Amino acid sequence: MVASITPFNFPNMVPNWTIPNAITLGNTMILKASEQVPLSANRIAELFSDAGLPEGVLNVVHGGRETVEAICENPGIDAVTFVGSTKVAKIVYKKASGNFKRVLCLGGAKNHLIVLPDANEEMTATNVAASMTGCAGQRCMAASAMVAVGNIDSIINSLCEEVKKIVPGENLGAVISKQAQERIEGYITEAESEGAKILVDGRGVTVNGKENGYYVGPTVIDFVTPDMKIATEEVFGPVLAIMRADTVDEALKIENNSPYGNAASVFTQSGSLANYVAERASAGMIGVNIGVPVPREPFSFGGWNESKFGTGDITGKSSIEFWTKLKKTTTKWNPEARTNWMS
Repeated sequence: MVASITPFNFPNMVPNWTIPNAITLGNTMILKASEQVPLSANRIAELFSDAGLPEGVLNVVHGGRETVEAICENPGIDAVTFVGSTKVAKIVYKKASGNFKRVLCLGGAKNHLIVLPDANEEMTATNVAASMTGCAGQRCMAASAMVAVGNIDSIINSLCEEVKKIVPGENLGAVISKQAQERIEGYITEAESEGAKILVDGRGVTVNGKENGYYVGPTVIDFVTPDMKIATEEVFGPVLAIMRADTVDEALKIENNSPYGNAASVFTQSGSLANYVAERASAGMIGVNIGVPVPREPFSFGGWNESKFGTGDITGKSSIEFWTKLKKTTTKWNPEARTNWMS
């Protein structure tokens, strides 16, 4: 028996990182969905049942902290995966591994996009805008920090024009809760009070006909310094913090100083500079001129540093090793054979 604890932001995709491999490799599974989005897990289980999956192979449980703790402590569960915030990932990893389980926990992120002066302006602007606002910024692969190397004001201006095309209630959804809305707007306000410049302000948004929805508009903040909270902490909203650097090495230093290590991208037309950044960025997934550098199968998904706890990745080849145990069999048939070191 194994378990998969999944987040609110991708209630269909993340379970399908774990369920197919785990059950195909001979495990029965417990799927624990986020209490904020319980219906998707139920529907996934219904579809598996309709497809003929035997009863008891996939089991859905609901609940909050007490349910997660029960999974971590249950002696009948051999392996656990978790996707969520770094704070909770650490707790789950310690508790489950402390109970001698195999554990892989994916945590939060602060993904840096390093933009060089030779970057293609239109491609950079559209890619960064899409990356920072997709899923209302509520994804671990979202662009949340941009490091502008040298004078790229023209690219930033184009980015802001692209961002203004993304409208709450039309092509931008709500954030998960009122608490999330207040937290995100709090980061913006604090950055502004500390001297950052708001280029596009998404605070105080109301959508006609959806007045009770919790919306935050796309927000671009320039002249953020690396010591500000908005530059170091995961905001999990459609907010981009722009920091300035004079050189590629200075930009890499900013990226490397982040405690997280999920993803990083570089925007440039120089192959040598792209390789230079890719080799030195402290992140498990790297993009070149790509705003959301999610590896395609069969390559695996997983970050470094405070973005992942455990060995291997949650998808790809290493996930096969996670969901299985290696068995070694040594065999000898002939009793008349001469005795040797294997007897």
